[in-house]
Amino acid sequence: MLKVLIAEDDTELRELFCHVLQRNGYTVRGVSNGLEALSAMEKDFFDLIITDIMMPEMDGYELVQTIRDTGNTTPVLMITAKDAFDDMRQGFLSGTDDYMVKPVNVNEMVLRVSALLRRAQMINDRRQVIGDTELLLDSLTVHTPEESLVLPQKEFMLLYKMVSYPGRIFTRNQLMDEIWGYDNESDTHTVEVHIGRLRERFRESKDFKIVTMRGVGYKVVKL
Repeated sequence: MLKVLIAEDDTELRELFCHVLQRNGYTVRGVSNGLEALSAMEKDFFDLIITDIMMPEMDGYELVQTIRDTGNTTPVLMITAKDAFDDMRQGFLSGTDDYMVKPVNVNEMVLRVSALLRRAQMINDRRQVIGDTELLLDSLTVHTPEESLVLPQKEFMLLYKMVSYPGRIFTRNQLMDEIWGYDNESDTHTVEVHIGRLRERFRESKDFKIVTMRGVGYKVVKL
């Protein structure tokens, strides 16, 4: 049975989320802040994490950043009362995979949890699907209804990374470090060149588009 960790300092809300997810077949553990979440993760494995932002001891931003800094790729759904773009941006840049604003529709939450877990499984399977487009990591191939393309490695890895997390913003430096490596001497203009090539290749795609977030970075949006 899939395990979900919920970090939420509002007791009633935490119990509601636990109840709803348990009713939908998940094993759930609830904690009240980020430090308790890290402690729980040291003792047990969780398939997905749901976290609030505003919590005592350690907030959601710091929790997610700490998790990602250790190389942990567990999917994270951030739930918060903050709905400003800057708050959402900070959440995604810290490593959050999805974002919901309170008051939360618990039925929608269940759907998002399911979608995040499916996406994580696809990463383990070394493939990604967005609409009718399929990306196969082992062969660097993109299958569309019209054609199959074998992409240069860096282009493929850029696209694969962003398609793995549709809607999530990646900074140029993040993409540079993850695709080219931390010790690479190229600058972030290299990322812009490769993004431009990907846009040209898939300009007619009915499944996704690559969006520039001015002054921030890029994201893939499902159409």
